[in-house]
Amino acid sequence: MTTFLGMPAPRGVGHLRGDESFPRAAHKALANDQLRRNLRHATTTIREKSGRVIAELPDWEELRVAGSAIKADTMARLPELLEQLEERVTAAGGVVHWAADANEANTIVTDLVRATGSERVIKIKSMATQEIGLNEALEAAGIQPVETDLAELIVQLGHDQPSHILVPAIHRNRTEIRDIFLREMPGVDPALTDDPPVLAAAARRYLRETFLSTKVAVSGANFGIAETGTLSVVESEGNGRMCLTLPDTLITVMGIEKVLPTWQDLEVFLQLLPRASTGERMNPYTSMWTGVTPGDGPQDFHLVLLDNGRTAVLADEVGRQALHCIRCSACLNVCPVYERTGGHAYGSVYPGPIGAVLSPQLTGVEDNASLPYASSLCGACFDACPVRIDIPEILVHLRNQAPHPRTERAAMAAVAYTMDHPALYEAAQHAAKLSKYAGKRLPPPLSGWTASRDLPAPPSETFRDWWESRDE
Repeated sequence: MTTFLGMPAPRGVGHLRGDESFPRAAHKALANDQLRRNLRHATTTIREKSGRVIAELPDWEELRVAGSAIKADTMARLPELLEQLEERVTAAGGVVHWAADANEANTIVTDLVRATGSERVIKIKSMATQEIGLNEALEAAGIQPVETDLAELIVQLGHDQPSHILVPAIHRNRTEIRDIFLREMPGVDPALTDDPPVLAAAARRYLRETFLSTKVAVSGANFGIAETGTLSVVESEGNGRMCLTLPDTLITVMGIEKVLPTWQDLEVFLQLLPRASTGERMNPYTSMWTGVTPGDGPQDFHLVLLDNGRTAVLADEVGRQALHCIRCSACLNVCPVYERTGGHAYGSVYPGPIGAVLSPQLTGVEDNASLPYASSLCGACFDACPVRIDIPEILVHLRNQAPHPRTERAAMAAVAYTMDHPALYEAAQHAAKLSKYAGKRLPPPLSGWTASRDLPAPPSETFRDWWESRDE
């Protein structure tokens, strides 16, 4: 464990670095009218459903405060809690592995699957395995990964990438899904319609044989309880329950921030997560397991604890809030930027507001420098977050760390100097009145600022002028 918390850990690698900047990718997404319609319909539906069930709880804000406090306490005691989790899992018959980065995690999982002799694994929807690019690593080793979550299956069959934390195929409508099934799903009925129950039945038939014949499963974990060594996965379809109970071997990849101290802490998050994510009072399937139980479920259990940049995030007193995230996606569903651009524009497995603060920290801000600017700073994400992550604060913090052009640095230094000298500041206020003759755009080299916003009209008088006239 000293590899993680006793020395600087390597920055994260995997599916976290964008191939192009957010502005360029967003510009392309904004030209896709179908994508915008799909996103608007889906996010509006989820928002409304979530809002109704949250309104049923008179103590919702108290639950949010409790969730935030538990997460802050966990981050403050992370080394000892991880050691306790390892001890309890091992005592219950499991094997714990420590992975400093994506490459190490992929090697561990691939070697474990090879040791079983299996050439196929069934997978539960997992952000951690997407983050490290596990599917690609398994395929390169000659092992077939099969996603069993319906939305993840759609993405996999469509040779696509997820665009939402909770609903990976949110950018697809049902007609597009039918076309993917007809083109990619073996044995599908050629007369398949786009009726949702019919599509779900086709996926069920496709997966049933796979569930019964595959001996190895790979999962993530929503929570890990240090007190008992218990892992938990929550889901809505029952595919996770099948993966957790039928195979002989279960391999769980869990980010180190997912640990919780006690069972009592879990109670808070099992109230927060379903309401904020799917708009349900409780998750339809909440599965928990502790190590190995002879004769019941997988008889070989491995837990891979993943750092992949998280230790570096923990070292930042402001940015570490991002590690509180419980992957509910509430911030995506209220974000005006996400609703218009979709998840692919973020160039990371973590899209939306949380991706804009988490991905740059996991990789180093310089590798995703445009993401902290993928926000209007409206604050809707903070209001929606069930654990009160102050995403706007982190965005501003990361913008300060991002590399800036020399001209911008010089301009900001000049502004700081002016504001630090009252006489200069007063003169600048009066000079600013002349900007009314510039219209809504500034000339080069300042034109970049007004390329995406109008120059505000100057007030008729400054605050100092108003104050002086008021005294008279």
